[in-house]
This record gives sequence, C-alpha cells and structure tokens, in this order.
Amino acid sequence: MEHHTVPTTVLWDIDGTLVLNAASPGNLHHLALERAVGRDLVLRVGHQHGRTDAGLIAEHVRAHDLDDALIPTVSRHLRDLTDERFHRGERRAPAPGAVALVHRFARLGWRNGLLTGNSAHRARVKLAGAGFDVGAFDWDHSYFGDEEVERTGVTTLAAAALAGTRAVIVGDTPRDGEAADAVGIPFVAVATGVYDVEALRATSAVAVARDCVQDAQLLEDAIAAVPPLG
Repeated sequence: MEHHTVPTTVLWDIDGTLVLNAASPGNLHHLALERAVGRDLVLRVGHQHGRTDAGLIAEHVRAHDLDDALIPTVSRHLRDLTDERFHRGERRAPAPGAVALVHRFARLGWRNGLLTGNSAHRARVKLAGAGFDVGAFDWDHSYFGDEEVERTGVTTLAAAALAGTRAVIVGDTPRDGEAADAVGIPFVAVATGVYDVEALRATSAVAVARDCVQDAQLLEDAIAAVPPLG
C-alpha cells in the first residue's frame, strides 16, 4: 500500500498508549500541591484518565479552595517530582509493541508526533524511562497539555497546525476520542490503558486495537486510509 502521497502525522498519547499507566496515577499532582503549600493535604481529587496536567493541577488547587495563582508553582513542583522519581530509577513499562510500531511508522515516512496531557519535559522523561528513543518523535509536530486545562485545547492546536495533511490521534481513552472529534481529527484507539476494546468501540474510533502487537497491521491500515484534514 502506498503511504507517501500525503504527509502523515501520527499523534500518540503517552499514558496508557505508548507507556503503561502508573500503579497510582495522578498522585504526583497531589504531592506537587502539598509541596507548593508546605503541608499535608487531604486527597480530594481522584485520577481521571485522559486529563491534561494543567486540568488536573487546577482541579487539585480548587478542591482546596486555594487561589489559581498557585497553579504555576504546583506545575514547577510536578516537573521536579517527575525528575526526582526518574533519578531514583523509577521507570514505566512501554506498552506492548509500541516501540517497534513507532519505528515502523518512521520507516514508512510518517511523523511520530505526540498529543498528550503531559508537558514536553514530562513526556521526554516518561518516554526515555520506558526505553523509547526520544529522537524518534517529531517534537515540532507535538502538542502538550501543561498549559491547556481541557484536552480539546490541545487538539485545537494540532488541527490548526496540521490542516491539509493526514493526521490521526492514537489514544487509549474515550476522552482522547472526544477531543479528537471536537476538531475533526480521526481517532484510533488502543486498549492498553484502563478501557477495554468494547468500551473503546463505543467511541468514534476508526479502528480499535487490542495492542500494538496483535493489531499492528490494523493500526497501520487504518491510519493510511484516513483522508487529509479539512
């Protein structure tokens, strides 16, 4: 199949898609808030998969009736905590087949971009820790959630930048699909996060893969078949 007629950007989510979810996802945002205020706090916000860092931080701050002016400080502590865990040797595992599929897409001449709720810095740390070559990703065609409270803010940036080219979002949650739908980017789902195949088939996904090993060809064919963005 000819893949090179239209520039193609694959916008990968990270948590649950390229990298398996943490055992206690979201707790770092709470710890960052505690560090920002200098005291222990009751955990009032449960983790919600598919949220952006900015959205989670804002929710933690507001759950304690604290001023939004604290948000940038919490964000800096989140970055510091991410680095500290990395330097302690804490690592996340890559999702099955994800490393190989990123390289496969690069050989096809496709850009491997990112569309994630993380900051660019946290994205690099997570990917490097999981054994990815961070140089395999096109950081000029990647979009991050450290300044966008809603995920649709991230997809809006991507849609504007990639208009006229082929682009897809690969993610593991219905939120990824909803944010893709909001701006007209096709959504491809992988069931390597907390949602199973059945749940993801209830979204608008043009294809739903069990993982990047069993359904690698399905993912490739689905991406090759989507039309350019309007």
